[in-house]
Amino acid sequence: MPQLILVPGKERSVFRRHPWLFAGSVERLIGQARPGDTVEVVAGSQVLGKAAWSPASQIRARMWSFDAAETIDDVFFKRRVAAAVARRATLPSLVGQSGLRLIHAESDGLPGVIADRYGDLVVLQLTSAGAEKWRSAIAGALAKATGCSRIYERSDSEVRSLEGLEPRTGWLYGSPVEEAVVIDEHGIRMGIDFVAGHKTGFYLDQRDNRRLLGQLAGGRRVLNCFCYTGGFSLQALAGGAAKVESVDSSEPALAQARTNLALNPQLDAARADWRCANVFDELRRLRAAGERFDLIVLDPPKFAPSASHAERAARAYKDINLHGFRLLSPGGLLMTYSCSGGVGLELFQKIVAGAALDAGRDARIVQRLQGAADHPVALAFPEGEYLKGLLVEVS
Repeated sequence: MPQLILVPGKERSVFRRHPWLFAGSVERLIGQARPGDTVEVVAGSQVLGKAAWSPASQIRARMWSFDAAETIDDVFFKRRVAAAVARRATLPSLVGQSGLRLIHAESDGLPGVIADRYGDLVVLQLTSAGAEKWRSAIAGALAKATGCSRIYERSDSEVRSLEGLEPRTGWLYGSPVEEAVVIDEHGIRMGIDFVAGHKTGFYLDQRDNRRLLGQLAGGRRVLNCFCYTGGFSLQALAGGAAKVESVDSSEPALAQARTNLALNPQLDAARADWRCANVFDELRRLRAAGERFDLIVLDPPKFAPSASHAERAARAYKDINLHGFRLLSPGGLLMTYSCSGGVGLELFQKIVAGAALDAGRDARIVQRLQGAADHPVALAFPEGEYLKGLLVEVS
């Protein structure tokens, strides 16, 4: 087996069980390895584990195992996938959910592997050279562990280009789905566009935060920015919001949101307003019009995919939160998020605090918000905590 020799001193991250080995940590590769091939990770004369080789990426290798004796083969993936699926079955908050993340990449010991379940359908996303190499084994393990009859691949994330990989989509198992794929989330039916929607079709990580919004929305006028297919909006309606105004720049997303509303006839559609607009511009327009809201959701797309984009992202987060604070009525609530891996929680809180100060609002954090339980964060891999949020109350 090829051996990846580490620069002396760079083995410390492996001893801490961090799964990434960057280019600067690699002294040399002994032997021949193609992208995705398994290599032994060596420090001095000690083999520290097995990793997937990725010569095109700044992350040169991702650890499959910290056990030097473990074999990386089909059985390994059956074991890892089955363990990830079984863990979800033990968490009370996930019982009865028909939309579920089954594999959360590094935090489930499977770097570059994302798998989301929507009823009888699993949507698989592979973002690393190692995951690409073991596609068939991973898909087969998912079919066995879940009993699902269909697996669709959505490996079209931009991060694949950093691994030297082309986009890849299509059916891996089963026949195309003719009927609409619909899940039930805390009593709300949501249609899933797994072929063309964001990520694998839906943002399952916000499941519990959407339920919280519904619990807070009673009698309030709600503004949902970057609403996508209406998850927060429909939970707000279910919670008794007086009015819910939703804004997104994607007309296809809004069309799906209207369809999702129609899937829930128990909700009062007259209290919902959908608007296709640039959120930054719309926040300014609402401010100029003298509008006020009791509860505002800011759940923007990823502004900073890496730390190098943090400064530019900070300006964007500052802008939307500044206008959010200005639009809130006294006693109003701001539910604000960042899903940017390049913006940590400390920086995000600092940005939101600065926005409140510039808006002239006294504000306090009521609750810190994070991803749902099926999106775990390995203690040795803090980078996995990409979603962070704050529930803020203003005076």
